[in-house]
Amino acid sequence: QVQLAESGGGLVQPGGSLRLSCAASGRIFSLGVMGWYRQAPGKQRELVASIPNSGSANYADSVKARFTISRDNAKNTVYLQMNSLEPEDTAIYYCNLKFSPRWGVTSDVWGQGTQVTVSS
Repeated sequence: QVQLAESGGGLVQPGGSLRLSCAASGRIFSLGVMGWYRQAPGKQRELVASIPNSGSANYADSVKARFTISRDNAKNTVYLQMNSLEPEDTAIYYCNLKFSPRWGVTSDVWGQGTQVTVSS
């Protein structure tokens, strides 16, 4: 069974930075798209950024030029560098991984979430 371990959330002042990490462990035949989502109180979960195995990353308009997603396939890890944070970025951030546990089968898994709070 594949599990994701997230880290890096916390409390930061407006204009500050945080770096989230998400490491996958378990039986992974091949990795697919890795992404970060967030859910603020009273709102639906939304895509923040995603990155395929090859090709360009995709970002929500609200975070373009401020956030950068990257991945290290050797470590089965995806990162989210968040700069110029705003109070509107406050949310629980979730990692998502699409993968194949064996040839011809696809699945996805969610992390447990990490709280990001932007406040002075």
